[in-house]
Amino acid sequence: MTKQAGQTSDFVTFEIGKQLFGVPIDNVQDVFKSQRLTPVPLSHADVAGVLNLRGRIVTMIDCRQHLGMGSRSADDVIMAIGVERGGESYGLLIDSIGDVLSLEPAAFEPNPVNLDPRWRAVSKGVFRLENRLLIVLNIATILDFGKREAA
Repeated sequence: MTKQAGQTSDFVTFEIGKQLFGVPIDNVQDVFKSQRLTPVPLSHADVAGVLNLRGRIVTMIDCRQHLGMGSRSADDVIMAIGVERGGESYGLLIDSIGDVLSLEPAAFEPNPVNLDPRWRAVSKGVFRLENRLLIVLNIATILDFGKREAA
């Protein structure tokens, strides 16, 4: 998060449960409503399935599952944030999309000591907003299935 004075960092924000999360805008390729998912047998527990998005096969990651936030109801509209890692396309299933926020890098803080350990493992740090805490997710850590299997 090193930038010169006066510059800001842009984050795409979204909610999972009632918690506000964000990722750097540079990491986001798409924001879309999740369509019908095709299950993937014997896949990691966080993999909700795959879908075809404009000719690309996208592996959908259930962020609620990964963060230990329980399941959503069957009639909820599910949004997704499209990201890419290692040449593969992924969709992070979220509850709702927020705004793009421009934040001062100087306001970025390390994870609070009382942050849930599962959240801390995938968080780069936080921004304290007026009435909320914005947790900045580390996409690489969320998508590092091999590392989690070894733990």
